[in-house]
Amino acid sequence: DCVVFDTNAENVARLSAKGATGATSAQDLLAKLTPPRAVWLMLPAAITTKIARDLAAQMQRGDALIDGGNSNYRDAVDLGEELSAQGIDVIDAGTSGGVWGLERGYCLMIGGPKAAVQRLDPIFAALAPGAEPGAEPATSSAQLGYLHCGVTGAGHFVKMVHNGIEYGVMQAYAEGLNLLHAANIGNQDHGADAETAPMRDPKYYRFDLDLPEVTEVWRHSSVISSWLLDLTAGALKQNRQLTGFAGRVSDSGEGRWTLAAATDVGVPAPVLASALFARFSSRGEADFANQMLSAMRQAFGGHDEKKG
Repeated sequence: DCVVFDTNAENVARLSAKGATGATSAQDLLAKLTPPRAVWLMLPAAITTKIARDLAAQMQRGDALIDGGNSNYRDAVDLGEELSAQGIDVIDAGTSGGVWGLERGYCLMIGGPKAAVQRLDPIFAALAPGAEPGAEPATSSAQLGYLHCGVTGAGHFVKMVHNGIEYGVMQAYAEGLNLLHAANIGNQDHGADAETAPMRDPKYYRFDLDLPEVTEVWRHSSVISSWLLDLTAGALKQNRQLTGFAGRVSDSGEGRWTLAAATDVGVPAPVLASALFARFSSRGEADFANQMLSAMRQAFGGHDEKKG
């Protein structure tokens, strides 16, 4: 049984129509839940801790707060320590599934006290995608799509690294497809001046490749096939030129936190770092550095910028 609340009343009404019990406020939500209560938060990382503390002030021993957003794992560790004194369990449930989670289920990476996680297992089992069709009987919850990773903070830590890997995989696909996109450069005219590196062997780059079809064939049993590739192929099929996309790629924090953790423990992560910095560049954060390079080149070599 679900009691739901959102600051947008339309969302509450929509879920109430599907069988949930609507609440008019966070306080009303708590009042309508039967102890021991489990309150699942899906909020931006910037406000999660504040909302969790506000709720905890009205909760009682044995209740549980579940954070299913992309909060920093350190916040989960700190909040868990803080609320354990009140007997409130903090469970961090890293949730991966994207906007397709409703249809496909969510992969859950869970951190928190063992007893509390076991008590709430039916919730996690219901949300997880379940066993793959035709698979052998599961011997662990991981084979069903959810895992108790360890103490509070462990779930978000695993999800954080998951998202750092996601950055790297996305960047690899993007760079490879960009190379295929440029593979017909040998058919183009090239300037012959001091500011242009000469094209050495244009005959080797005269391929007019159909990227939607290339990504489609990769989807079928290639080594790099994945759900992300499925989505990539679908995007190219729908919008071959990617019109409407300016190429400004946001990062919501997990990539930065992953690199911070890698630095703290001394683990090299050059691919993940490169993917994160590429996102910074996509938003114009490298513009001044590029202007500086151009200015230095002009200063020592008299090279004016090549226009266009």
